[in-house]
Amino acid sequence: MTLLSPLRGLVLGCLACAAPLLAAAPLQLDVYNPGADAPFAVSSVIVSGQRDAVLIDAQFGNDHARQLVQRLRASGKRLTTIYISQGDPDYYFGLATLTQAFPDAEVVASAATVEHIRNTMEAKLAYWGPEMGADKPERLVLPKALAGNRLLLEDQVLEVRGLEGPQPDRSFVWIPSIKAVVGGVVVSQNIHVWMADTQSAASRAHWLQTLADIQALAPQTVVPGHFVGASDYSPQSVGFTADYIRTFEAQARVARDAAALVEAMKRHYPGLGDQSALELSAKVAKGEMQWPLQ
Repeated sequence: MTLLSPLRGLVLGCLACAAPLLAAAPLQLDVYNPGADAPFAVSSVIVSGQRDAVLIDAQFGNDHARQLVQRLRASGKRLTTIYISQGDPDYYFGLATLTQAFPDAEVVASAATVEHIRNTMEAKLAYWGPEMGADKPERLVLPKALAGNRLLLEDQVLEVRGLEGPQPDRSFVWIPSIKAVVGGVVVSQNIHVWMADTQSAASRAHWLQTLADIQALAPQTVVPGHFVGASDYSPQSVGFTADYIRTFEAQARVARDAAALVEAMKRHYPGLGDQSALELSAKVAKGEMQWPLQ
């Protein structure tokens, strides 16, 4: 009689019991959004594993970037990667502060976003710098192009969706292990949606398709790229954004001028934050203002 078979069964049984304990812990999300205290109520998201973290988006001014640094340090995680989801300055102007604090973190963005930043960063700094005063970045940081369409955090995947579509510079991050979407520029909540960068019907149709793609994933958590006040991080923000786009299009077709369009949107969406975004978007939509500024 041999003890090999009973021992083998015992070992395999112990390994089976241990397997759930060895599985990776769920990733955690920590959202930093300065809200009405900032010129742009933009979300930065810390995605944390057991030891390491990935940061999605870097804030606009130095002060809020420093607050983000404090939050990252308080987490106790090693920041491995900073991913910039979009090429507007509220997503990346804070990089100088963050890379000074975390020099070993790799800074990446999609190739389309890198190209957008490269072509506009100096003009954006020239425009915003005087208004920012001491809050403006000491230097501009250009991300490296992301190889492929995914980020790794402790062997768990963060997928960058939309890079193969018609708007690769307006993508979002899907985290399948926790069924979460970091919406970036394509999702807003409690705020007038910025419409000035999507002036053609085709660009708005592509945006609506991206929102439909998010809904098809059936996420449990959605972090809006812009919001004021409290967010429940529910998928409802996706539906709100889509509804706002369609309403803006419909009202823009019949409004006699920008002022009428603003009043119509305020009737449909009373109490939303950032009316200045609506006012500028309305002027652009009605041909009363050129955007981007030349």
